[in-house]
Amino acid sequence: GDKKQLLELSERNARYFMLDKQKQEKLTDPEGATERVLQQLKEDLRLSELPRHIECFDNSNTQGTDPVSACVVFKDAKPSRKDYRHFNIRTVEGPDDFASMEEAVERRYSRLVTEGSELPQLIVIDGGKGQLSAAVKALDRLGLRGKIAVVGIAKKLEELYFPDDPVPLHIDKRSSSLKVIQHLRNEAHRFGITHHRGRRSKRVVRTALEDIPG
Repeated sequence: GDKKQLLELSERNARYFMLDKQKQEKLTDPEGATERVLQQLKEDLRLSELPRHIECFDNSNTQGTDPVSACVVFKDAKPSRKDYRHFNIRTVEGPDDFASMEEAVERRYSRLVTEGSELPQLIVIDGGKGQLSAAVKALDRLGLRGKIAVVGIAKKLEELYFPDDPVPLHIDKRSSSLKVIQHLRNEAHRFGITHHRGRRSKRVVRTALEDIPG
């Protein structure tokens, strides 16, 4: 009992020490801290290059109405809000998250390819295997499959899915990679929900006005 308690205490102290060290590093050497986070992401996600440019997609709808997809962009592990985009889904009737994801991913990257713009090193799909497969289908059509790494986040944040691999990759909960992924997911969710609510409010007002006689 005592040994177990001592072990738990030393583990907890080590964790606090690491967090404190990371905070100090961020203050004294922000560029070095960013490089370490990107290196950790590269290792944890088994990427071939540092993910300096990451994009994350998330869908929002209310029982299938006013579906939108949000795309948030992180550069050097930080939000680049001027590059955020949302997509009003055009081709999908009713609640179909997979088709919505496919449309958003295809529209986003067909545009970047046409414009000759910089492509991300990593795409994160907020959703399980179904949404991930839909995104991969869109990348396939654009000839980008294998050129950009893509992962899906399961409900459990620390479980990541890769195309063609049914077994999720588990990331250590203490890893800095998980903090970046959580931040990506939160930003995509916030950005998508905000736009979806605005769109829904406009539709409700429009419907109410149409119902007024005369």
